[in-house]
Amino acid sequence: MSTIVEIEDALKKLPVKEARTIATWLQSYLDERWDQEIERDIAAGKLDKLAEQALAHHRAGRTKPLDEVIDHS
Repeated sequence: MSTIVEIEDALKKLPVKEARTIATWLQSYLDERWDQEIERDIAAGKLDKLAEQALAHHRAGRTKPLDEVIDHS
């Protein structure tokens, strides 16, 4: 297995187009890993308390529609 430094050095030698292909693949890979982690956390009940708090805030009228808080500029 290569070290991080070896991988970084190899990436620096790639043409930009190939580096972008690697970057796209890496982002997809990380996104998938994140999704798997979230799914495990949900299954383990780690997000239950947070979800309950969010719903309580919403029921109490302490939330806003996303369009009011997202900057569309």
